[in-house]
Amino acid sequence: MPTLARRLSRRLALTLIAMWGAATLAFAGMRLVPGDPARVIAGGVQANATPQVLDAIRDQYGLREPVLVQYGVFLGRLLRGDLGESYQLNQSVSGVILDQLGPTVALAAGASALGFSLAVGAALLTAGRPGPRVVSRALEFGSISTPNFWIGILLLAAFSFRLHWFPVIGDGGLSALVLPWVALALPIAGVLAQVTREGLERALGQPFALTARARGATEHRVRLRHALRHAALPVLTLSGWALGELLAGAVVVETVFARQGLGHVVVAAVRGRDFPVVTGVVVLSALTFSLVNTALDLLYRLVDPRMRQAAL
Repeated sequence: MPTLARRLSRRLALTLIAMWGAATLAFAGMRLVPGDPARVIAGGVQANATPQVLDAIRDQYGLREPVLVQYGVFLGRLLRGDLGESYQLNQSVSGVILDQLGPTVALAAGASALGFSLAVGAALLTAGRPGPRVVSRALEFGSISTPNFWIGILLLAAFSFRLHWFPVIGDGGLSALVLPWVALALPIAGVLAQVTREGLERALGQPFALTARARGATEHRVRLRHALRHAALPVLTLSGWALGELLAGAVVVETVFARQGLGHVVVAAVRGRDFPVVTGVVVLSALTFSLVNTALDLLYRLVDPRMRQAAL
């Protein structure tokens, strides 16, 4: 079997294991939460469901079965691509996720592009330049140490309440995405800028950079064409971490800016003990992480030819 096919096969196996582990942990965690799942499905304590209604719910969802039997049924449904039905929304979990996936993807994609752009721009402008480097590092440490929700509140106070440049809440149009993008991107940009700058400074002192300068290349060309490529590997390594930060930060940012999305759905599902929705989002997150890591592994070999024959 060719090397690339073997690597992809191994990645596929690791993806399946990761999804199984994530689903198992979600199943166990939600089952360990105290309370009666049947009453939750019936609408909580305030619903005043009769014992007959609760018994019917237990029969319908198999809640009378032993936990291992429920776990087996749960895995069987996952293998068929069936994430179950939301207890609260009375619709398929797949439908719930697809309905809310678009706003979250738009938020995460825009924040990712902004964060990486700010990081690379700051690193290119300040690498090897002591004065700008000190100022940039101070701003980066500030963005890293400030929580997403506080950045969001400050942005709302300055640009929505005082200057009225952007809407306070809502999902209407591109202007409503600008502040959430910034709130989600700044902490990521701070970390990536520091890593990119360190990689650039190491690369600018390497023999290939000295040779490029000796051949008449401008400093701008040396940074963009030669040094940046060598500094990109650590940034790619941190891309998996950045994805996790985006997913976690989306929950907070969507709450602060009252936006629809998976973060809003997860918070409501956890509060209402909507097990199928929580499990579906966890499985989706595990799949996303695995696919991103696979894509990064391929990108490593495009950026650095020396790694094309390395073991996976």
